Amino acid sequence: MNKVLVTADEAVAVIPDGATIMVGGFGLCGIPENLLAALQRRGTKRLTIISNNAGIDDRGSGPLLKSRQIRKMIATYVGENKEFERQFLAKEIDVELVPQGTFSERMRAAGAGIGGFFTPTGAGTLIAEGKESRVINGRTYILEAPLHADFALIKAWKGDRKGNLVYRKTSRNFNPMMATAARHTIAEVEHLVEPGMLEPDSIHTPGIFVKRILQGASYERHIEKRTLRHG
Repeated sequence: MNKVLVTADEAVAVIPDGATIMVGGFGLCGIPENLLAALQRRGTKRLTIISNNAGIDDRGSGPLLKSRQIRKMIATYVGENKEFERQFLAKEIDVELVPQGTFSERMRAAGAGIGGFFTPTGAGTLIAEGKESRVINGRTYILEAPLHADFALIKAWKGDRKGNLVYRKTSRNFNPMMATAARHTIAEVEHLVEPGMLEPDSIHTPGIFVKRILQGASYERHIEKRTLRHG
């Protein structure tokens, strides 16, 4: 099977309205920017986006929020996007906030075929409402369900034509877990190489988890929040 696609537009053409999509990245690091731009151009609507954060106004998931293509966000941190704040306060978007460690483990559980897990995080808070709880060794735990998606849009440093992926430093973030937790994973890479050119022991995501792969273009290193110290 040929997994290589020429353009991001071709890749996102298979995503229907109403899909649930995992989007890799931590802040603006390791985000699938070509795929997100193509998704906005296509105008796919009523999306549920599962992502660590909501991007900023003009990067990450921010443009999709501006064009009102997102129906629901499942995320851990959303504090850098003014349009998200506006939609949230106006009750124009559904939001599920998940503790970051729980967020990661729910995706890992989905990829591993685990039916759920108990965690002390969120016990005794609003997060625990409606969830099964259990006292283990004198401490209260709550049951969290795995987090699945129809599609995962992820970004890697290098990949080969069979879909094997290598991430670089912080850009590794949530991308590996998302690759295993979705039914259809699409990866964009900075460098697309031939099979056999990646050191087997260095591969982070095996190609069996990747449905389609493409080489992205025009990557930029954006700063999510610039802080200056005077004096």
